Amino acid sequence: MTPLSSASSRPRLADLGVPSGAFARGAENAITDVGGVRVGHATLHGDGLHTGVTAIVPDALTGERRSLPANLSVGNGYGKLVGATQLRELGALETPILLTSTLSVFRVADALLGHLLATPSHARTMTLNPVVGETNDGFLSDIRRRAVGEEQVVQALEAAAAGPVVEGCVGAGAGTVALGYKGGIGTSSRLVDVAGRMRTVGALVQTNFSGTLRIAGVPLPAEELLAEAAAQPVGNSCMIVVATDAPVDGRQLGRVAARAVFAMRGVGADYAQGSGDYAIAFSVHDPALGGPVADDLLSPLFAATMDAVEEALINSVLAAETTVGPDGRTARAVPIDEVRARLARAGAV
Repeated sequence: MTPLSSASSRPRLADLGVPSGAFARGAENAITDVGGVRVGHATLHGDGLHTGVTAIVPDALTGERRSLPANLSVGNGYGKLVGATQLRELGALETPILLTSTLSVFRVADALLGHLLATPSHARTMTLNPVVGETNDGFLSDIRRRAVGEEQVVQALEAAAAGPVVEGCVGAGAGTVALGYKGGIGTSSRLVDVAGRMRTVGALVQTNFSGTLRIAGVPLPAEELLAEAAAQPVGNSCMIVVATDAPVDGRQLGRVAARAVFAMRGVGADYAQGSGDYAIAFSVHDPALGGPVADDLLSPLFAATMDAVEEALINSVLAAETTVGPDGRTARAVPIDEVRARLARAGAV
């Protein structure tokens, strides 16, 4: 089983001419613009399945460092985020972050744990906190099969690379639905001055939530742009991962993560009752090199985070392709020509 396409030919938000706002985009406009962060996917398309796993891998954890400063924000806790309580309690990330399908999350966590314990750096490890997030792709995939397991986890980890990140119907976004359209994986980044030094903040999202799509403030209701809008997703969830090289600690990263959840409203999220809306933020900055920065200097980082997350959310929808699941259930791609026309009429591009 293979992806619908290995890389989407559909435009990203920047390709539509929407400006980046107060902060410049990074070179790849991706979470991988943060040095030492890699992303990999494993995807299952076919035989009633549209599902997979996405790995966000901080290289620092493969060296001498056993953890990175990190934290979590929960917009609405209707989810099965493995590793959440220790992540929040200690303000530390010990493993790569994996995203997958709801009913596969526990198999994926076990596979991640087994993979890491088999490495030389964990030869004597007696405790480890795997972090695995999820959204429910049951509208487009046979979720009860729990098809994502060790093979796909290893594939995603081994495929993790720096540089451009494939978006849309790939990895953990293969079977998701967002804002009445096909959802998926999206990413973006911003360059921001933090305490007199340029830093990078990047976001990667797995979108599967309800609401009415907005781009640059322009409403783009699926009910108007499509002959048949996709049903609102079963899980109504969103996973957001934020990475930065700014010198911030675990407590401050909780505040960064909160801004990531706030950014969902900018694209039209309705934060539904059944929504599992989570953001995880981590920093690759080595505390031995100084920091954390004073709280009074964090506002630009907060703003840049929200811009990066909002664009990542939009990119996830723009990149996604029409997908047909079991029993003919269909999530349609957002029509790019109509999006261009409406943005132009509104003066947004």
